[in-house]
Amino acid sequence: MRIDRLRLVAPGLLLAATGVGAGDLMTGTLAGTELGTTVLWAALAGAFLKFVLSEGVARWQLASGTTLLEGWHHKLGAWIRWPFLIYLSLFSVIVGRALANACGVAGTALLPIGPPETSVMVWAALHSIAGLLIVLRGSFRTFESLMSVLIGLMFVTVIGTTAMIAPPAGEIAAGLIPSIPAGGTTWILAVLGGVGGTVTLLSYGYWIAEQDRRGPEMLRTCRIDLAVGNGVTAVFGLCVIIIGSQIEVQGSGAALATQMAERLQAAVGPAGKWVFLVGFWGAVFSSLLGVWQSIPYMFADFLRLKTGGSGDLRSSRPYRFCVVLVAIVPLFLLNAPVRQIQLTYGIVGACFLPLLALTLLLLNGRTSWVGQRLRNPLWISIALGTCVAFFAALPLLDG
Repeated sequence: MRIDRLRLVAPGLLLAATGVGAGDLMTGTLAGTELGTTVLWAALAGAFLKFVLSEGVARWQLASGTTLLEGWHHKLGAWIRWPFLIYLSLFSVIVGRALANACGVAGTALLPIGPPETSVMVWAALHSIAGLLIVLRGSFRTFESLMSVLIGLMFVTVIGTTAMIAPPAGEIAAGLIPSIPAGGTTWILAVLGGVGGTVTLLSYGYWIAEQDRRGPEMLRTCRIDLAVGNGVTAVFGLCVIIIGSQIEVQGSGAALATQMAERLQAAVGPAGKWVFLVGFWGAVFSSLLGVWQSIPYMFADFLRLKTGGSGDLRSSRPYRFCVVLVAIVPLFLLNAPVRQIQLTYGIVGACFLPLLALTLLLLNGRTSWVGQRLRNPLWISIALGTCVAFFAALPLLDG
């Protein structure tokens, strides 16, 4: 029964683990250092937004029997495929670079190999190749199990660390009231991109297909699954911002994780340091695994739309070829500072969110396309519309 229950929420947990690795533990911590607890509300908003968007992805797929990419192609026009391919290629390079580097930082913090910069590059390559082999040679069930272990490790670490250094409750409560501090727009956008999800939100459709979830009757199952996964995401988002607000981080590269750990050691003792480092590694490696496994689905789906092929995407040659590209190409770009990488990662990812919200308004808003039963309810339409309006107005709201 426990296994069945875990399988029930597995796709949502996969989505959480993929998004809250580098996206939360690094971008969120840096945002907390820059702006303090004033951006806590953005973590909650991001988690809610992630639920609405991923629920919309599931709603379309269960109603139509096609992926969202297929829906874009057939309902909105073939033209959308090419801009999406360009965006996906750019995103893959940036996120792949960020995740490989983050794993290099985590490995170096635990076991340095030579000078810090060399160590980061060595560990980045080792993690990237390990992720490549796990995705190509392992089954989807193996992937689910490994990700479950890693997200459990993350959860214990982040909650425990936050409990040891949490500020007064009043300060946390004040941060839950929406506000945009001066110069805070880019970091809020990065938090929304890290917590609220990125193009990897589309992965949820492929993961529920792996579990053979089909038809309108599975929407309730997906909502339960996504509620659990995004609840975990919300807790993670809040915790890492709190951690960042309590330990000022000014390092870059391999020094970043080490500096965080040393600040925790000074605050709570040696246990705090090693608990954080192990959890930090679990978080970023789970995120790398999730991206290495999910991004190739979209490339393979894109090629299938172009060629008219059929069959299982994960066993196709385009999928396997793309796994290799996603794992190898970013390794040639291991030079930029971690702070700038994480900020760019979050912003580029967040730029996808209003586009996804707009297309879900269009696709799931027509009864002739999804049926009356799975058409967007009013509250979903309002949430999606608010998302589009918020991102459009965000540059004007910077105080």
